Amino acid sequence: MSRKMVLMKDLIQEITMGPFGSDIKVDNFIADGVPVLNGSNVTGVKLTEESFKYVSEAKAKSLKKANTKRGDIVITHRGTLGQISYIPENSKFDNYIISQSQFRVTLKRNLVDPIFFTYYFHSSEGQKRLLSFKNHVGVPALAQATTNFRLLEFPYKPIEEQKKIAKVLSDLDAKIELNIKINQELEAMAKLLYDYWFVQFDFPNEQGKPYKSSGGKMVYDKKLNREIPEGWEVKKLKHYLKHNYNSISKSNNYNQIKYLDTSSLTQNYISSLQNLNCETDKIPSRAQRIVTKNDILYSTVRPNQCHYGIIKEPNENMIASTGFAQLSSKEQGLSNDLIYTFITSYWVTKRLQKIAELSVSAYPSISPTDILELRIALPKDKSINLLKSINKQLDNSYNLINYNQKQNQQLTKLRDWLLPMLMNGQVTVGAAEEKLNMAAEPSGEYKIKGNE
Repeated sequence: MSRKMVLMKDLIQEITMGPFGSDIKVDNFIADGVPVLNGSNVTGVKLTEESFKYVSEAKAKSLKKANTKRGDIVITHRGTLGQISYIPENSKFDNYIISQSQFRVTLKRNLVDPIFFTYYFHSSEGQKRLLSFKNHVGVPALAQATTNFRLLEFPYKPIEEQKKIAKVLSDLDAKIELNIKINQELEAMAKLLYDYWFVQFDFPNEQGKPYKSSGGKMVYDKKLNREIPEGWEVKKLKHYLKHNYNSISKSNNYNQIKYLDTSSLTQNYISSLQNLNCETDKIPSRAQRIVTKNDILYSTVRPNQCHYGIIKEPNENMIASTGFAQLSSKEQGLSNDLIYTFITSYWVTKRLQKIAELSVSAYPSISPTDILELRIALPKDKSINLLKSINKQLDNSYNLINYNQKQNQQLTKLRDWLLPMLMNGQVTVGAAEEKLNMAAEPSGEYKIKGNE
């Protein structure tokens, strides 16, 4: 299929490099003002608005062409190459300063849509073009970045078609972002519920009123050095949990495994699994744990990075690195959901981080024992309605989180498949919209659970 190719210089209104390193010094940074972009801000198609440093309005004006605005494109030319993002029309700030490792492009908006443009350069073809003038000596960099970028070829489509393609791909990413935000809120709500019931001890009493605030009887516990509700007890987690079980062995006779590394699990989100053939691929020496339903996996290396999760629906033959502590409740009536919420709570996370900082290993780390030695206050009777109630609520929340994650995986695959197909005309916008509507439709089961 033939395509109309145009030179980038015919689409660009302005293109400028970032400031010299000496133009922005450390003492120029202030607490608030005009944000200065860095590599972490251009990791996706759309500008990521986190981790800013700021300079004053006066300093920003003095940098002149380093200023960039809504609708502009920001590209990394030194360091982590291949990064390219557009600044959306609803960005947090009117103006930004690009770094010395970036250049910015202002397009002729009557000819090319910035969102379509950026998506193209996230395709494999676009990345190949963008990196075609990469130098191979010293620090990774694009040679004569702005000059060579202007000479690249770009597959041109009518502006209205560009906008339609951009909308399909943007809608996919917007749904993915929404699911991530929903999951963050669900996890935050789960932790808030746990804190309210099991730290502040204002769980519903028999009259449905907050226990402690309504005068519920409290008794002093020496182990926690604080009061706990009458009828509760304090024990170490090792009393309730089994850990590092289900190690892989020759008797499992797997032909293939799906390997989960510690870096690929972050706050319940699995970013990737390695599909490994046991006969031909080199299996990582740290691949040991067979993952089963509701397993808690908590990375013992760099616990401050939040590499943990509760695995609601493990893939078949899913094996986790021994860099994880594998945990599961052995007490009837005490769910993994409750244990997971406890060990990922703020104060437990901080405690484990402090232990890791004191470790003598190459990287800050903990041992499974550090987790098992943690003390938790729980009702002596594990069959009471209080535990049944919170177990049900937490289970619904984490099941919905799992569902949203699975949907995001499907949407990501769909987006990655559609991106080159839309760009080269192998799929029409109408067909892409139909696939998007089918992929984004929630199941009735989770609609009900989400509304409970």
